[in-house]
Amino acid sequence: MSRIGKLPITLPKGVEFNVSDKNVATVKGPKGTLTQAMDTAITVANTDGVLTVTRATEQKRHKAMHGLYRALLASMIKGVSEGYKTEQELVGVGYRAANKGQMLELTLGYSHNVAFELPIEIKVTTATEKGQNPKIILESADKQLIGAVAAKIRSLRKPEPYKGKGIKFTGEILRRKAGKSAGK
Repeated sequence: MSRIGKLPITLPKGVEFNVSDKNVATVKGPKGTLTQAMDTAITVANTDGVLTVTRATEQKRHKAMHGLYRALLASMIKGVSEGYKTEQELVGVGYRAANKGQMLELTLGYSHNVAFELPIEIKVTTATEKGQNPKIILESADKQLIGAVAAKIRSLRKPEPYKGKGIKFTGEILRRKAGKSAGK
């Protein structure tokens, strides 16, 4: 069996789990509701708040799906109970971030400001403290969505290897280059 797939998932208090007849898993919790369509070869059993994921056969494809759907379900359950949070820093002189509702306004050294509209499922806050880099904080119940949006924001101005200017994740270690050495 798959090492990941055979691990049981315990449901926290306040989280409801349901699988429809069309093999669509629905998880409801205090942070929201998430759904995931699952392969027909994968079955999920709920016994006293403990989920176990099983597969139909030992085919290579079914083995791969076994671990995948177990990991997806575990991420969904964690998301609706605790939520996910991502922090990004804007490193560079004059780089700023501000938000008005779901619209993120970024000043990244281009000739124009960049306006980025966020999905409704994501809550955004910006923080600017004196002496520190501006920060963008994203919070959501959906791990896939928050990761995709954070990657899209980062792609607006990737950190460059010489000075480190750009949008980076908090705590990310950048590989730096030395640059030109002095002439004669």
